[in-house]
Amino acid sequence: MASSTTAIVPPKRANTDYPLIDSDPHLRRVFGYARPSDYAVAGGMATVSPIAFWIMERVSPSHVGRGGFAPVMRLASAVGILGGLHVLYQRSCRRFYGFTENSREVERDMREMVDKVKKGEPLYGVSKVSDYIQGIAARNSRYSELFIHVLPWINIVNHDQHGVDTAKYYQQAERELEAERTA
Repeated sequence: MASSTTAIVPPKRANTDYPLIDSDPHLRRVFGYARPSDYAVAGGMATVSPIAFWIMERVSPSHVGRGGFAPVMRLASAVGILGGLHVLYQRSCRRFYGFTENSREVERDMREMVDKVKKGEPLYGVSKVSDYIQGIAARNSRYSELFIHVLPWINIVNHDQHGVDTAKYYQQAERELEAERTA
């Protein structure tokens, strides 16, 4: 007998050295939680392509004539910017997944979510799509960063299927509210 509610497919947990923050972070969170070092590395990576084309033109000129080099440099710059954004997205996502050191992000996530609990807001935002579509979106984009070099797929849907036990946020909010009442 089929149920009228949608079943939530629990995400597989990867064995990592650091805590999982989110197995399917929203695009805004990925860029919002990125560290300044991520932006520096991304900026450096973005400059590699146009610099490489400029060096190649100096070492072995193409002799394309007037106006031939500018379009190539624009394309090289666009490729560089896309590559830099790709690196930025990867570095930030890997912290969400717990693949790299993420203590700063864990603290920030706890603070952000506890504040949302205190305000009575939904933890992962309000979604305008049905629960069914939210489930599909979660299953399709969970850990998608690991394959992003082949299929660029990011999470842009607010849903509540992020692979973490959200009870910790409610417990922390309850402790903080209790401490505020007794103080």
